[in-house]
Order: sequence, then structure tokens, then C-alpha cells
Amino acid sequence: MENECRFVLHYYFMALPFFYIEAIAGATVVLNEDTSKHVVQVLRMQNGELLQLTDGKGHLFTCEITDNNRKRCAVRVKQTVNSEPKTVAISIAISLLKNSSRFEWFLEKATEIGVTEIIPLICTRTEKNSFKHERMNSILVSAMLQSQQTYLPILHQPVKFTEAVNKLTQQQKFIAHCEDESNKVQLHHQIIKSSNQLILIGPEGDFTTEEIALALQNNFEPVALGNTRLRTETAGIVAAALLLNH
Repeated sequence: MENECRFVLHYYFMALPFFYIEAIAGATVVLNEDTSKHVVQVLRMQNGELLQLTDGKGHLFTCEITDNNRKRCAVRVKQTVNSEPKTVAISIAISLLKNSSRFEWFLEKATEIGVTEIIPLICTRTEKNSFKHERMNSILVSAMLQSQQTYLPILHQPVKFTEAVNKLTQQQKFIAHCEDESNKVQLHHQIIKSSNQLILIGPEGDFTTEEIALALQNNFEPVALGNTRLRTETAGIVAAALLLNH
């Protein structure tokens, strides 16, 4: 009976309109103009109706509309629920791609399946260095809301491969590359229980021999992601799924 009640409560929460807000301070919150417009003009919500907000840090706020102004909709927090903290942090350091839409697809799917941190890499063979952080972060927010989560992945600014490899300090670190296929172990055989894990995913054309050697010198374990050659964005999602579900 208790489990049934919990399910009904969870369903009730997630059935409400669900929005993102960077931070909540106090019991009354004024939504930004875009969210206000969606609440008031698109959903036609009225004073007294309920919606939900999350700050992307594990908090779920159930709120009542107190002023359905289409530019500055005000709500009052009625209930706060804290989600269970993640027991394992999964970080994906992945090369930027020549085709931005493919990288955006990766960001969306990585968020949906629960990746904790995304580090865009600039490698020797990376063909495109431009990165619109605000746009990319908005994709993460949309994917978080669509998948009804309360944790937003941390999205870093792009970093050069050599800098990342020298600074990353996760408990277990992997590099997926296409050289020396016979000498690598499948990723799912290498995963041990740890609180944080990271994997490097290279660009079109793979990491260079020098980059692989540098990663190995910094205690990255070389791994394979299967028996087929994968696109960068596909490799990122496969790696994330293997780490998250092991």
C-alpha cells in the first residue's frame, strides 16, 4: 500500500506542467518572461493552478500561481521535494563535431539517460572549435524537463585535450579509441564500483597516437565499446549507457 501511495504521489507531481529555474530564494518566485509567456499564453493557466519548478540541483518545487502576468508570472512555493542524490557521477569528455546538430543530439540523449557532466574536447583532429554554450545548455534543460528529471548535467566550456587529460581526477578514467583493437578490453569488463567515472571520446578520425599515449601516461584505461566502428556521438551514448547501467 505504501509503495502504491508513493507511485500516485510521484505521478501527481510529474503530471503538472514542469519548468526550469536557475535558483529559488524565498517562498515567492517570479518566472522569467519566456516561461511566463508559456504558462499564461500557451497553457492559459490561471491563478490558483499548480505547476512545478526544478533548479536542476535535485529539488522539485510544487508552486501555485498567484499572479498570471504574461511577462512576470508570480508563483508561491507550496511544497519542496528533494530527489535522491546520484550515487555514481558519470562524466563524458567528448570532441566537438563538425556537424553541430550531431553534437546537439548527443547532449540531448546524454541528458535523458542521466549523465552527470559533459566536457567538450578540442583534439588535434577536431574540425570545429566554435561552441555556443548558452544554446547548448538550453538543449540540456529541455532534455532534463522532457525526461522529467531534477538534475541538470554540468556543461563545461570546451577544453584542449592535453589540458583535460592532465587535470581530470575521476576515480576511474577510460579512453575509447580505435588503435590496437586486439589489445583493448571491452568497457563493460573494466568497470569497477566507484563514485565517479569518466571516459574520453575522440573526434572524426579518432585520437592521434600522441594523444592516446598521453592519456595512458595519465592512468586512463584503453577500452573498446563493441565490435563495430561508431560515430563520435554514438560512441558517447553507448559509453554513457554502459557506465550508468553497470
